[in-house]
Amino acid sequence: MTRAVQRVPSLVVAMGVSGTGKSSVGTLVAERLGLDFVEGDDYHPESNIAKMREGIALTDEDRRPWLQILADLAGRRLDAGRSLVLTCSALKRGYRDTLRSGVPGGAAFFLHLHADHDVLSARMAQRTKHFMPTSLLDSQLQTLEPLQDDELGAVVDVEPPIEEVADAAVAALGVQGVG
Repeated sequence: MTRAVQRVPSLVVAMGVSGTGKSSVGTLVAERLGLDFVEGDDYHPESNIAKMREGIALTDEDRRPWLQILADLAGRRLDAGRSLVLTCSALKRGYRDTLRSGVPGGAAFFLHLHADHDVLSARMAQRTKHFMPTSLLDSQLQTLEPLQDDELGAVVDVEPPIEEVADAAVAALGVQGVG
């Protein structure tokens, strides 16, 4: 018996607060589905990175240009026929709306990566090459607006080993991986 494979969404956003493994999970999901991978943090202006390094939470005004850059980038990739997995905290509905604005029909799938505070804090404390300090975790958790019923997406628990998380993320998309 052949199982039908549903169409992969054009834009998959690995979202969540710092420490959820957006980059690691996003990379694996992109590999399994044969999609491009884009690290959203690479597009932060230096002023945003400097604020975060200093332990200063970003404001909506700080994030707005960055989110628009990501939406525009996604739109250009999709116009060129290239679907992608994008990492972006996408903490608020308005941020996700901006990202959706770059997608024809606004169809983006949000993989909300989630874990308990203590798990995230421990992971962040172990990182050595990231600009986001553990001190900003509480701010991000306070800012986070869960996916709403009319948003295409799923919550994925990131406490299990990374391979299991990637399996759960692909399963949440309702598609089979290509590899």
